[in-house]
Amino acid sequence: MSGKWRMLTLIGAPYLWLLLFFLAPFVIVLKIALSDTAISIPPYTPQFDLSGGWPAISDFFSNLDFENFKWLIDDSLYINSYISSLTIAFFSTLLALLVGFPFAYAMARAPDNWRPLLLMLVILPFWTSFLIRVYSWIGILKTEGLLNQLLMWLGIIDQPLIIMNTNTAVYIGIVYSYLPFMILPIYSTLEKMDESLLEAAIDLGCNRISAFWLVTVPLALPGIIAGCFLVFIPAVGEFVIPDLLGGTQTLMIGKTLWKEFFSNRDWPVASAVAIVLLLLLVVPILIFQRLLERQQEAEAR
Repeated sequence: MSGKWRMLTLIGAPYLWLLLFFLAPFVIVLKIALSDTAISIPPYTPQFDLSGGWPAISDFFSNLDFENFKWLIDDSLYINSYISSLTIAFFSTLLALLVGFPFAYAMARAPDNWRPLLLMLVILPFWTSFLIRVYSWIGILKTEGLLNQLLMWLGIIDQPLIIMNTNTAVYIGIVYSYLPFMILPIYSTLEKMDESLLEAAIDLGCNRISAFWLVTVPLALPGIIAGCFLVFIPAVGEFVIPDLLGGTQTLMIGKTLWKEFFSNRDWPVASAVAIVLLLLLVVPILIFQRLLERQQEAEAR
């Protein structure tokens, strides 16, 4: 019996964690999303009250509706925010992959005694506050910032470039901030790669470039997928970077959500925005995971 309870505890602990810290908050946010805005504390109605008995509970559920989700469809602001966020997150992830893969590959091919130092340099930015690191880019990218001063001193440009308060600044901020999340999983995958596979490919007639694309990249694919998820998911809902570097013209769903929640105090609409954003991220991931499981099962057969 003790062994059975030990196994149930081991299996049930992750599900209990998901229940308390994912499903329960999701249900609360969904309930607010189905409510209506009200001038009260909290600023929505109806309120769930068990003291009124079953009639109060029945009345509570009858007053829930999907008007806030219909509002998201009718107002182009929210649709444009989702499209802009997905677009910026996609290209930021692509840029992070293009920059991060060579770094991870160089780290994996470096001598063993150099790898801990290189790994520490990748992790080093995490020792500084995320907000401070984003603020530092303001001093670099602004009109009279370090980047423009350097380019003008080198004679590359005659007048300062306008980078701040543009999507370019947002791309730079996201790629810089989340680049370690791309490098680390790819490095972890490449570090375990058997070098004899490359030698075998070369012996069979492949040149180094062909061996790289036919051997190294497929073996690094799990790390690439993990890195893309780790960059893309937080980038979609990013608020700090577009607010500080993108200015008022940058449209992202994180900024829209913040304005609805704090400026407009429209908690039901803000909750509906959050629910749709969560579905946009979770559903494709679950579908991809299911397809990956089917592919692995087919290969095992």
